[in-house]
Amino acid sequence: MSEDISRVPWGMHPSLKDRTNELGIDFDGFIEGLKNNLDDSRIARELGTTEKAITSLRKHFEEFGIQSIVGRD
Repeated sequence: MSEDISRVPWGMHPSLKDRTNELGIDFDGFIEGLKNNLDDSRIARELGTTEKAITSLRKHFEEFGIQSIVGRD
């Protein structure tokens, strides 16, 4: 029987918190901006960063969530 590899619950992507830390962006502030449905340019202004950085973080959040799953029970 072949194993369905699409069901493997792990990933190699860094967590969203790791990504914000690498960019020097306040994680809680970023999440608050998403929660308040602010656009990327407004979040960028409020956090003192570029819109490009916020757009990249938003994309990561939408694709992978806050924390990637690593390992398997």
